[in-house]
Amino acid sequence: MSGRTEGGNVEHRRGRPPIALRRPTGHDAAVSTAIITAAISGFFLGASLIIAIGAQNAFILRQGLLRQHVFVLCLICALSDALLIVAGVAGLGTLIASSPRLIQLVTVLGAIFLFAYALLALRRAFKPEALTAAKTGEGSLKVAIVACLAFTFLNPHVYLDTVLLIGSLSAAYQGAARIAYGAGAGLASFVWFFGLGYGARLLQPVFARPAAWRVLDVLIAIVMTAIALGLLSRLAYD
Repeated sequence: MSGRTEGGNVEHRRGRPPIALRRPTGHDAAVSTAIITAAISGFFLGASLIIAIGAQNAFILRQGLLRQHVFVLCLICALSDALLIVAGVAGLGTLIASSPRLIQLVTVLGAIFLFAYALLALRRAFKPEALTAAKTGEGSLKVAIVACLAFTFLNPHVYLDTVLLIGSLSAAYQGAARIAYGAGAGLASFVWFFGLGYGARLLQPVFARPAAWRVLDVLIAIVMTAIALGLLSRLAYD
């Protein structure tokens, strides 16, 4: 007993005071709550913006059903969203908002690309041999990546949603909370795209019949055409 006491006194004499753990204060708890709340808000906003019937989601769904380059394409989509969200939170939204011609150019190019892809989808739907080749052949990774990037960056809505909307709403937060808000929105993209790409295989029994692929490609063509027409009509009104 006395040995331990003497040892303790030696420690004190050597200038090593016992370490006192800092207790969390009410301010720390409030900051942690604010960061968690911001991250949750960002996650649900990001999810609400990307969980919709759109060109990019239709493309990932089809690639997931085919089990072709799923990981790479999902990663490209998620990282692209995350990059644009970071740009928006960092303040790039102000620059884009002041450049309407840039949005108009992206809109026109995006509409042209969507019309072209809609024609390709119709061609697949009405040519049974194209359906067979799609089910058995491995598509080119390079072509898939180019299409994925086009679906992502030639869509003006992606800039309006990620850069402008998320970026402007993030201004309500400061410091770590603002970073957490952007991180939550970016996490939603990763969860959604990988869930869609790898979850699509659960529908493979349904798509074992060529008729199901025909219906899917017709729906994809309709969605692409509707989005392209919507972009052009919006451009005309602007």
